[in-house]
Amino acid sequence: MNTYRALVLTKDEAGVHAALQTQEESQLPEGDVTVDIAWSTVNYKDGLAITGKAPVVRSYPMVPGIDFVGTVTASQHADWQVGDRVILNGWGVGEGHPGGFAQKARVNGDWLVALPETMNERDAMIIGTAGYTAMLCVLALEAQGVTPDQGEILVTGASGGVGSIAVMLLAGRGFTVVASTGRLAETDYLKSLGASEVIDRHTLSEPGKPLAKMRWAGAVDTVGSHTLANVLASTQYGGSVAACGLAQGMDLPATVAPFILRSVKLIGVDSVTVPRPQRERAWACLAKELDANKLHSVATEIPLSGVIDCAEKIIAGQVRGRTVVNVNHGCSDERLSAGTE
Repeated sequence: MNTYRALVLTKDEAGVHAALQTQEESQLPEGDVTVDIAWSTVNYKDGLAITGKAPVVRSYPMVPGIDFVGTVTASQHADWQVGDRVILNGWGVGEGHPGGFAQKARVNGDWLVALPETMNERDAMIIGTAGYTAMLCVLALEAQGVTPDQGEILVTGASGGVGSIAVMLLAGRGFTVVASTGRLAETDYLKSLGASEVIDRHTLSEPGKPLAKMRWAGAVDTVGSHTLANVLASTQYGGSVAACGLAQGMDLPATVAPFILRSVKLIGVDSVTVPRPQRERAWACLAKELDANKLHSVATEIPLSGVIDCAEKIIAGQVRGRTVVNVNHGCSDERLSAGTE
């Protein structure tokens, strides 16, 4: 098709606005690989971009969406041929380069990885950046020598996308997983994913002591701020914490006590500019380790026209698990607004 549908963000004095638009292929940006997108997914960062709650988008107009999966339709890159099925996560796509909430994309081929042969496109976007980040966190803990026999592993923000898949991955590797969430109504859901215990996030989210009773052999933190500080304060001697999110805040009101008195290790996990070999390893592990039935249980499917409403909900903490976007359905001409002051 010479035209395609895309969700486009614009900004004026009234705030950020989003609309479904028809665009010409000639409007695609520079890049050496063109992809027909099949599925995308809504991440917390996408919610920030669409609602304007944080300055995620670097230029306007912009097609948001930091993830997509699809089929190569044109390539001038040595690694990719027409017909290849590919995944993109990060690299500033949806922020400074038009992203995945569209039926077509043109990108730098260095940003792509091959869709694992045993994985279908929809499942790849149930995983998306959230699940891929969760896998990077698990691999980071493993690299620090964290093993199931050392004790409990905490996952904060466990009802969210990263948290849900982190619970699944860790439980699948034999860890005893404790899930922290602000939605205790999701207890059965989290236990179905493999959590052995579910705790209220408020036990961690308030200002705490520099050191607390040691409990966690390791942790995956998606929250930041006081939560991360309290997790560090209660991590066992020699334990490790993989930090990948800032849902509570970007600050870290902690002391050096856990690091110098208990040899706790804080590992920052980036998912945006990770080199391709690490990406390929993470996706290979995801394809091998995730239980398809559990994966499907965390997914909600929406059309492209449903993305704006979902963005509002994900920022409000009202989205459980993962939301996948079928970009080839729900592409009406109705203008939609995500007005933010």
